[in-house]
Amino acid sequence: MNNRSLRLILLTLTLLKGALSAVTAQDKIDTSTTIFDSSIRSLTVNIEGNRIAPPVLTLDGTDRLIIGFDILGEDRNYLRYSIIHCSALWQPEELVDAEVFDGFNYADINDYTFSRGTTTHYVHYNITLPNDEYRFRISGNYLLRVYPEDDPDYTMLQVRFMVHEGAVNVGGSITTSTDIDYNASHQQLSLDIDTRNTYIRDPNTDLRIVVAQNGREDNRVILDRPSRMMGTRLIYEHIPALIFPAGNEYRRIETVNNLYPGMGVDHIEFHAPRYYHIVNTDKPRVHRPYQYDSTQHGRYFIREYNSDNSDAEADYVLTLFTLDMLRIPDGDVYLDGDFMLRGFDSTSRMEYNPEELRYEKLLLLKQGAYNYQYLFLPDGSPRAFTAPIEGDHYQTVNEYTIYVYYRAPGDRYDRLLGFGMR
Repeated sequence: MNNRSLRLILLTLTLLKGALSAVTAQDKIDTSTTIFDSSIRSLTVNIEGNRIAPPVLTLDGTDRLIIGFDILGEDRNYLRYSIIHCSALWQPEELVDAEVFDGFNYADINDYTFSRGTTTHYVHYNITLPNDEYRFRISGNYLLRVYPEDDPDYTMLQVRFMVHEGAVNVGGSITTSTDIDYNASHQQLSLDIDTRNTYIRDPNTDLRIVVAQNGREDNRVILDRPSRMMGTRLIYEHIPALIFPAGNEYRRIETVNNLYPGMGVDHIEFHAPRYYHIVNTDKPRVHRPYQYDSTQHGRYFIREYNSDNSDAEADYVLTLFTLDMLRIPDGDVYLDGDFMLRGFDSTSRMEYNPEELRYEKLLLLKQGAYNYQYLFLPDGSPRAFTAPIEGDHYQTVNEYTIYVYYRAPGDRYDRLLGFGMR
């Protein structure tokens, strides 16, 4: 057995150990999109027919949200789900179910498909919203919780999504001539929110504006009041919180074929019972010139190149990521992207190999196309940074999503008036 094969086996054992320990993390209570059960993989939250849209439904609209996930194994699980309305800050609100939904607040998951022709057996499940059990009465943030039919206290996964009213128009611009540098390492947003189609009692106290960069959770910004008002237009400009590190274009790989290496994959190995896709060794880009690439800002798409139904026919492959750089002190390096659920935990944390002088991570991923980047999280910090590894380049094409929440005095929940993307 050569050294490379031995290293893959050791990494596989580390992966399995991490998967078992993840079960004990269930007692962590939060409302972020999270998988608590180690048998669940490939959680996706998409608007039907528009996989690059954020998970936001229109109140009384015709669009539908599809939540998909796999459970490894050969047998079907009998599952249910319930939904909680949350505030703009993603805390559960004290509303009775009848205020939020038509019908009871639970439903069975009956849309499932067994995997076919794969080395790893799994069952794929879908939840489609709204449906006969769930019709939403109000806008806002929602948290969906999946649990076994016979154990309603055990949360297997939870997913965030939103319902908006389309009551405001959200505009704005992005500039690299910021209040702290010029065409260097930052981007600055200016927002223009038109409220002519809805009544806002006091924009200085009743509105919350939330801004996200590329779907990340750790660097979200919350604005409480506009810089100025022009009639029905609310202007947010020259606000320090709206200055973001520019980052870099996401890296990309494709594992759609087990016979030939795809984009970003150096080679494929087979060690029974699984295929290993060895990703090209990554290097820091902090000192490299900016290079444009058309990416999906951290999204991922399940796909098997020869399948008409990749949800059930894409296989699971062990995917090895390596980052060739000396260890950065006083913090950890994490993989970032939708496939990591934008979290900082043992699943996304890179492991440093002192013998090879590089970071490594072996993940069991479903075949598909993946966007990812490396983030450095300083010890004790809730916010990670692109600068130490990816670099911050003002030319980077970033995607900013703006959410407009409203709660007047006496209201019992935060309405989501609208959202926009820039």
